[in-house]
Amino acid sequence: MKVGIAGLGVIAQAVYLPLLARRRDLFRIAAVCDLDRDLAKAVGREAGAPAYDDPARMLDDGGSGGFDAVLVLTPGSHGLLVRAALERGLWVLAEKPLAYSRAELDGLPGDRLMVAYMKQYDPASQRLLEALHEAGGPDVVRHLDATVLHPSEDSQLLFARVRRGRPGPERAAPYAEADEAALTAALGTSSERLRRLYAEVVLGSLCHELSLMRLFTGSPDTVDHVAVWPPDVFPPSVELSGTLPAGSSGRYGVRWHYLPSYPAYHEIVTLHHEHGSMELRFPSPYLLNAPTRLTVACRVGTTERTIVHEDVAESFERQLLAFHRFVTQDERPLTGLDGALEDIVTAQRIVHRYARWAGIPIAGECAGETTGAPPEATAGGADSSDAEEGASGAGHAEERVSRP
Repeated sequence: MKVGIAGLGVIAQAVYLPLLARRRDLFRIAAVCDLDRDLAKAVGREAGAPAYDDPARMLDDGGSGGFDAVLVLTPGSHGLLVRAALERGLWVLAEKPLAYSRAELDGLPGDRLMVAYMKQYDPASQRLLEALHEAGGPDVVRHLDATVLHPSEDSQLLFARVRRGRPGPERAAPYAEADEAALTAALGTSSERLRRLYAEVVLGSLCHELSLMRLFTGSPDTVDHVAVWPPDVFPPSVELSGTLPAGSSGRYGVRWHYLPSYPAYHEIVTLHHEHGSMELRFPSPYLLNAPTRLTVACRVGTTERTIVHEDVAESFERQLLAFHRFVTQDERPLTGLDGALEDIVTAQRIVHRYARWAGIPIAGECAGETTGAPPEATAGGADSSDAEEGASGAGHAEERVSRP
């Protein structure tokens, strides 16, 4: 399958290019593109593929028979490029997040679209799905708990020697303007810190936990509590909790901490049910073939039995193979347009909850009940009087510190 690559940054250099080279039996790189012309030319020489610095021109050539599919690996929202690729009849694998706003997805044809959430394809995640089915399915989950300790990207990539692209401002401006317009559609002209929290933290990283929750139990039914701290640090720590989908009596809790000098990336996702627990421990995503550990604890008679599963099969590679099957065999991906839209809606519910507690004005898509925002009587996880107190007290203090 001939593929074009749009965006040659960190994730392309550290992950996708090495894996595509490894799987020459299934893929051939037919074109590469980056707004930094020098970077595009260097990667094109190494890959033996034509290099572009204009995504539209590369997509035009692809749609004319130059390649079958495109990997959209650019930073920010991918809505603009994904729409352009789909309109040219190309198959698309887009890195998360698919978009910043629901408006970007209006009328988007999704039959050739796969959204890249590689942790869904991790062999440990798939084995957990099997173990959960054996335990009785999603409805038996009493609590889903996730904790992420996130060091700086640079510290995770010291081994990788990636080349940083530096496109001129005039080259990047149209895409930056499109991102800003999408954020305004989603949030209105809210505080810059809230826009960054939504784009860079919730949709930029926490979306992985949302995608795993969606895979294991379904997207959350409510977002009851969101805390963001410290007020003078970005990226901050984020904590959220609520109820799992209707039909389940379970709840979830997620804690995400950006700790730039932390020794290593850690992510733990645990599901507790009446008969035992299942725990995933993810390594840094940039370490190819580093296994995720699944631990399943259960009781056999009077004995506690713990089973550990580790598989060095690479989740990004398994995701690429799933994309190949999607294109060649019409095997549906784990996340397409509908799943990506679910995650955007959940992200908007998260910032809606936090903005209301903190007293930060919010508009756009996040302001309405259509996002699934909880009713006024339960704001802040308490009654309406508690919500009003939070908005007029600590919430305003947060806003004074955070807003530019």
